[in-house]
Amino acid sequence: MDGNGRWAKKRMMPRVYGHKKGVDALREVIRACDELKVGFLTVFAFSSENWRRPAEEVSFLMGLFLQVLNSEIERMQRNNIRLKIIGSREKFSAELVAMIDDAERKTAANTGLCLTIAADYGGQWDITQATKALLRHAPEKLESYTPEDLIPYLAMNYAPDPDLFIRTGGEQRISNFLLWQLAYTELYFTDLAWPEFGRAELFDSIAWYQQRERRFGRISEQLSEDNA
Repeated sequence: MDGNGRWAKKRMMPRVYGHKKGVDALREVIRACDELKVGFLTVFAFSSENWRRPAEEVSFLMGLFLQVLNSEIERMQRNNIRLKIIGSREKFSAELVAMIDDAERKTAANTGLCLTIAADYGGQWDITQATKALLRHAPEKLESYTPEDLIPYLAMNYAPDPDLFIRTGGEQRISNFLLWQLAYTELYFTDLAWPEFGRAELFDSIAWYQQRERRFGRISEQLSEDNA
């Protein structure tokens, strides 16, 4: 969800105003995904590298995170949405950690859209922590590990790998997001800033995705044979 700050600056507004508008955009995208019966929506809210931003902006984002959790849980409950938060929690305040735990617990039994928020998350961190966990639990298999052995320890072990990756804001990189999981994901980039991305733009990205041929290492003729 990139471009909040730049969107605000173009309008002579403080960067934090862009983050507030970004929350509004996220609500609209969540509603659209829920209506479309999307099973999993994962959003990159705060990366491991975002701690390098100005202290006042980081403080605002942490406060906004608390505010959104507090205000949106009942809405998620009404709409049968399950909430998951992935990433390290070591730098979060005790209040925020307690709020995260409470939100996940309250929505754990919901069976609709699974909304994952990646906060203080990085793909490199994810692979590193998963590797450490695997080594702790199965040291005897050190010489025979397979990729499948690592998957249960990754932060998103409860979800399938993403079909579609969307990045707003004009940058064309994945910036340390779900490095393992994006191996065969279709990558969609748009110049629109996140506050400008809504229902219609989501539908456009899905329409683009539907035109993609997903071969997963095979050739087109094999796909034709499978569909025959």
